[in-house]
Amino acid sequence: MRKPTRPPAVGRGEKVLPGVWRLRLPLPWPGVPHCNAWALATRGGIVLVDCGMHEPGSLAQLERALEQVGLRLEQVRLLVCTHAHADHCGQASAVQRRSGCELWLHPRHEHLTAAAEDPEAMLARRIEIARQSGVPEEPLRQAIEESRGRGLGLSGPLEPARELVEGVSVGTDLGDWAVLETPGHAPSHVCLHQPERRLLISGDHLLGRISLYFDYGWTPDPVGEFLASLDTVDALDARLALSGHGRPFTDVHGHVEGNRRLVAGQLDSVRAALDQAPGTPYEIAPRVYGEEWVPERRQWLMTLLLCWLRHLEVRGEALCDGGSPATWALRAAA
Repeated sequence: MRKPTRPPAVGRGEKVLPGVWRLRLPLPWPGVPHCNAWALATRGGIVLVDCGMHEPGSLAQLERALEQVGLRLEQVRLLVCTHAHADHCGQASAVQRRSGCELWLHPRHEHLTAAAEDPEAMLARRIEIARQSGVPEEPLRQAIEESRGRGLGLSGPLEPARELVEGVSVGTDLGDWAVLETPGHAPSHVCLHQPERRLLISGDHLLGRISLYFDYGWTPDPVGEFLASLDTVDALDARLALSGHGRPFTDVHGHVEGNRRLVAGQLDSVRAALDQAPGTPYEIAPRVYGEEWVPERRQWLMTLLLCWLRHLEVRGEALCDGGSPATWALRAAA
């Protein structure tokens, strides 16, 4: 008997607070089937925070979610993106064309836009990182083929009118939202904080279901940056977080602590793997991830592992010999 299949996801809108609407938008990824955009009331229109990934039919899903809460795309006065990942800014160009709004985005968006400007150069960069990590030629060849068959999920070039940096605020009917630079998950990541109402738009920095990802190779230490950004958010005393995926959640401090514990646990696993024997990242990865080390997750997990290793190197706990491929080892105690 044929197993029932999950019905296709569709855009959905819901009111969270007066003047705040959650727009749940479908994604083409089995493990991450939805993302959130947030509509904030402002001067008879809305500020749209994030806008989903571009793919066939995706703009109609955003319109559907808006219509469910009595809003229209033409009411968007400003588009603010928490970071330059395609599931958060992919439809920016299409939204701007329809509404005439500006896009505000952090200036460190090259981790996405460099691929749009020169996809072959970006692919060559990824291949070099993989080879340096000891990835064998056959899985590397398969990954290259898959990469060439995937689009970037962008509806057009990203053309920010203003840089989202510390000191900038976003005005809405609920008051001003302060921009907080929270790199780690991405170099371009920001959160928005409304202090009087103790609201936090957390993007992918804090999620209801704790999950980690970092962009590798664009900053010196993504894990260290992420931990510092957790401290920044923890100091806010926010009451309600509106995140990039999943439902809104309270207990922001508890989620910060959960992320800290997960980071600490992952670093312990990497230390234990290095303690067994030095190796390339590709050799070390099965020791770290065990049964999770399956083909469909290896790119994601390798990116994380490179960030864990880099953080241990910055902390003076691990050494890389700089070879090709590179071998990593624990630094001997002084």
